[in-house]
Amino acid sequence: MGFHRAGGGKLELAVVNPVGVFGPVLGPDYSTSIVLVKRLLDGAMPGCPDICFGAVGVRDVAELHLKTMIHPAAGGERFLATGGDFVSVLEIAQVLMQGGGDAGRKVPTRPLPSWLMRLVAVFDREVKAVAPELGKHKNASNEKARRLLGWAPRSPGDAILATARSLLELGLLKAG
Repeated sequence: MGFHRAGGGKLELAVVNPVGVFGPVLGPDYSTSIVLVKRLLDGAMPGCPDICFGAVGVRDVAELHLKTMIHPAAGGERFLATGGDFVSVLEIAQVLMQGGGDAGRKVPTRPLPSWLMRLVAVFDREVKAVAPELGKHKNASNEKARRLLGWAPRSPGDAILATARSLLELGLLKAG
């Protein structure tokens, strides 16, 4: 959320709605989006559920917030902070395998059937939380932020690889 001082000194609200936020982590306290990348890299997931969502870099979200505070066109607007087309867990796994170096070798790329995920959801609270999203292939656009504010975010793949590099550099991945 940002505020912009419009003519006459009044404040106008601009809203930034980020999707799954990825990118460099600062330490062991990180978001759910980061947990997905960590679990894929640690080999803690047996495969990839059929889930699709938006991905954006944390640095790009910060930049978009700043742009909404200073750009006159932002007042009264709402902006979706997404780095590009939505990505599936399988696409994230493929990015990590291809660009993650040695850290990407444990990443599973086997699709997990939705019926199996729904069965596991009966016993696992985390799986239950994402079960309603199984098989839903959505998309959204950042065109408004690009057009009105000149925002140019990194690709989802770049943000995901930045996450992997920082987890590795900070020693937050399982050894071996």
